[in-house]
Amino acid sequence: MRTALVREPSSRLADGIVTHIGRSEIDLSLARAQHMAYADALASAGWEVYPAPAADDCPDSVFVEDAVVVVDDLAVLTHPGAPARRGEVAGVEQAVLELGLRTARITDPGTLEGGDVLQVGTTVYVGRGGRTNAEGIRQLRDLLAPLGRTVVAVPLGEVLHLKSAVTALPDGTFLALPHLVPTGLFPAVRPVEEEGGCHVVPLGGDRVLLAASAPRTAELLGDLGFTPVVVDIGEFEKLEGCVTCLSVLVSR
Repeated sequence: MRTALVREPSSRLADGIVTHIGRSEIDLSLARAQHMAYADALASAGWEVYPAPAADDCPDSVFVEDAVVVVDDLAVLTHPGAPARRGEVAGVEQAVLELGLRTARITDPGTLEGGDVLQVGTTVYVGRGGRTNAEGIRQLRDLLAPLGRTVVAVPLGEVLHLKSAVTALPDGTFLALPHLVPTGLFPAVRPVEEEGGCHVVPLGGDRVLLAASAPRTAELLGDLGFTPVVVDIGEFEKLEGCVTCLSVLVSR
């Protein structure tokens, strides 16, 4: 099973939270078109696109990754560090149950958002910052230990989520913005200069999804032997979104 969980943008998308950047005007029609093109890119790469129930009263609900962390057949429902986002989790729980996954959840006083969780092999890196706390990381570590996963906490600076600063290529090397994350915690780091260049989603084989805002990184990936799949997510980048947070890939 290769399923990509997505969620349509809320009509209140323009009210989404911004933390480390200034607020910009959002074109909702364009955002919806970009989201459809993003889902089409996933489908073209062989992923069955599965929509979570819409959450129109939750402005940030399109960033579906923050509500759940999927490891093997376990879906860990998060407890977002932003209280306004906690209403997003119920609909995602419904979706993962429909997909036949087991569920567990992070509970108060723990906080955890999926954008802080980067899985590479059996290692799970978890950013500790404004949205995910030490107790949330401890709970995740306890849940994933029976699955053979090692959880590594990563202290964050002025960045929304861990995967806002670092992600991994299919060969296990990392793309990172060195000024936002302690790169010494990761093996084989390739520093990038474009902000969008450190956000990639491995789609299978040599295909790697990344944003149109990182053309130099796309060229680099091509030189390294990967096939860049480029999507324009400019409206979501205005809300500190990136290609990773618009889907949850479930492979079983």
